[in-house]
Parts: sequence; structure tokens; C-alpha cells
Amino acid sequence: MPITCNIDTRGKNARFVLGAFVESIGLLLGVLWFLSRTPEWTIYLAAAIWIMGIFILFEALVGWCAVRALGVKTPF
Repeated sequence: MPITCNIDTRGKNARFVLGAFVESIGLLLGVLWFLSRTPEWTIYLAAAIWIMGIFILFEALVGWCAVRALGVKTPF
């Protein structure tokens, strides 16, 4: 089943901004872990957040929302 566009330009922009924000939080946590400023388990949290950011950016680039594909109405 191919991925079809189910969001408009406003939704793409919102997801792009959210994805960039989530990516930056994940990278910040990774850098803090690398500098030994946070506990050891933080790297797992940083990796999970970074992967979520990648997925959100993928949704923005393709124009597809996983939540909307499941039938949930979203404002964007």
C-alpha cells in the first residue's frame, strides 16, 4: 500500500517545525551525554527522541501523517 499525501501545506510546515525542534532536543541530549553532563541512560532517550524527529521530518517531506492515516482528525 503506497503512502499518499493526506496533509496540506500548513500541516507539512507544522510537522517540519516540530521535527526540527524534536531533532534539536535529541541532539542536545546526545551532546550533553557525550560531555558527561547527564546520566548514562540519557543516550537511549536521546536516540529515541532523535529517531522520532527523523520520522516527523519524513512525514513533513512526504506529506503524510501516520495519525491521520489511522483515522484521527488532526487540526493541521
